[in-house]
Amino acid sequence: MEDGCRYRTLSHCLVLGLLSASALPGQLWAEVVVGVGEPTGLRTWEWREQGISIQLVQRTPDQTRAFFQGRGFSSGDADTIALACVFQTIFRNDGMQPLTYDLNAWQITHHGDSFPLQTRERWEQKWLDRAVKPAARIAFRWSLLPTRQSFEPGDYNWGMTSFGLPPGAAFDLSLILMVNGRSVSAEIPAVVCAPDLP
Repeated sequence: MEDGCRYRTLSHCLVLGLLSASALPGQLWAEVVVGVGEPTGLRTWEWREQGISIQLVQRTPDQTRAFFQGRGFSSGDADTIALACVFQTIFRNDGMQPLTYDLNAWQITHHGDSFPLQTRERWEQKWLDRAVKPAARIAFRWSLLPTRQSFEPGDYNWGMTSFGLPPGAAFDLSLILMVNGRSVSAEIPAVVCAPDLP
């Protein structure tokens, strides 16, 4: 392996040390670990600092289609979700300080353009316009990571996040967290949506 790259569980490879606290106010030393799961081959991106971690795990469009068809969505509506770059997201606070987040403050950058995540609330209007059944809408809402949440030390949660990009697209994700009342910004660079395999 090249210098600076080491394997971890699930073939994780440490690739970046980011965000020096001395560089800009409100930023932390952090690392982003990129990995490949075995045997699935799905890629992961994990940002972590001082016990806080956010992990993005690729979901293939086929996984997402099947999941939502099984929860009452039509094949067309399930396909709309599947082609919107969905990740399984695992958020942990194993640190010593409380934190809060609001996904509305996070930004996706793709080809120089920035835009917000597709949160529960943004999807809900789409489902109302399409007259999706209430039971399916409820299942969808509970499948996504909450838009806003507070974590005490030791708390964790997971859910899907949707980035609204086509399969195979690459993007940078800018995060804002409130850690013990202090605003902290961070970035997970070069995240890649899972491809839609034939």
